Amino acid sequence: MTISSSLNAGVAGLQTNATRLGTIADNISNSSTYGYKRVEADFHSMVIGENAGGYTAGGVRATTMRMIDERGPLVTTSNATDLAVRGRGLIPVAPAYQVENTGSFDDMMLTTTGSFRADEDGYLRTESGLVLLGWPADSDGTIPLLPRDTSDGLAPVQINPNLFQGEPTTSITLGVNLPATETEAGSTGTAQQLSVEYFDNLGKSESVTINFTPTIPATGASNEWTMTITDSAQGGALIGEHTLTFTDSRTAGGTLASVAETTGGAYDPATGKIIVNVQSGPMEIDLGLIGGTGGLSQLSDVFAPLSISKDGSAVGNMTEVEVDANGFVHAYFDTGVKRTIYQIPLADMPNVNGMIAMDHQTYRPSPESGAFFLWDAGDGPTGDIVSFAREESATDVAAELTDMIRTQRAYSTNAKVFQTVDEILQETTNIKR
Repeated sequence: MTISSSLNAGVAGLQTNATRLGTIADNISNSSTYGYKRVEADFHSMVIGENAGGYTAGGVRATTMRMIDERGPLVTTSNATDLAVRGRGLIPVAPAYQVENTGSFDDMMLTTTGSFRADEDGYLRTESGLVLLGWPADSDGTIPLLPRDTSDGLAPVQINPNLFQGEPTTSITLGVNLPATETEAGSTGTAQQLSVEYFDNLGKSESVTINFTPTIPATGASNEWTMTITDSAQGGALIGEHTLTFTDSRTAGGTLASVAETTGGAYDPATGKIIVNVQSGPMEIDLGLIGGTGGLSQLSDVFAPLSISKDGSAVGNMTEVEVDANGFVHAYFDTGVKRTIYQIPLADMPNVNGMIAMDHQTYRPSPESGAFFLWDAGDGPTGDIVSFAREESATDVAAELTDMIRTQRAYSTNAKVFQTVDEILQETTNIKR
């Protein structure tokens, strides 16, 4: 019994060392594979115990585990949609063959890196056939509230390079200095005019014309102006008229003292804004706060539009797409506009190494890994997303070669057990002779 158990232990030793050699071969062969996670073989002794006949060898068995939580070094690339995860978390992807026909997917898989480029339909996919998944943004660039414990809200990331994008103007900020000398008795009372371009809902260029007319007193200085606003889209119709009064105090000279509405939107002293209605809808005009140093001022003898800013843009073509550290996919247009079109989440789960390994360095959640949760990149336990980067293989070739030598020696030693047992059995047979 003891001799035969020695043979069984030797067989188990050969099998387990062959398993370890297989994992080493796999790791070395994938030492240049982006995103590869090495496999580790672990040995466990089998103890059968002792009985009246003596000790019985139980042998050994091997278990293998893919070390998904180990990360390889990141290397830079020249492609903006080459993505890698720096830290914990995995990027959701789907098989391209599912997306191509339906625009949807059935199986969400996870990976830590990928070189994504737009295909003929605009889907960001890898050469191995993995399509990037993300949450689509609303028209204003915000990501809607979606469930985080399911892939139902995810959609294939699709880029349309022929997309035209225009943003209507909804807000204008005025930084203008009016000449104080024009409100003094005896001045010419010359009106000052300012035209500000804006973009309507169809991306067309229009303008609001703002006239500042001084009030001329009989004596002294009035420090008062009448501001009228007209809209070119409505044939020059008057959309707002307000009376502006400036203070001449020692501490706040030249700042707004009051804004009185004649027609159009009322002045909000809390925000410093009025709201007028251009043809395409309401528009905020920021005049500045009462007593504030920004916005409108009345100083010296110079009319100076110091800073005029507005939102919105003309219609432009998409020029490039980039992914930021928090997973937001931004489309850039030749008009200088940046628009958020998707957000790429990062999946995490209690036991990352318990996932099922698939082809192309992808993984699928399993009962052993626990349920996944989709985090915003950089939040919770997850790291961030790095664009222009790939993750190299986590294989340490030097360590694998060292393990190969040890495994070879262990295999040879186990084979020696067979030779020894064979010699013992031969001696036992010779006893009969």
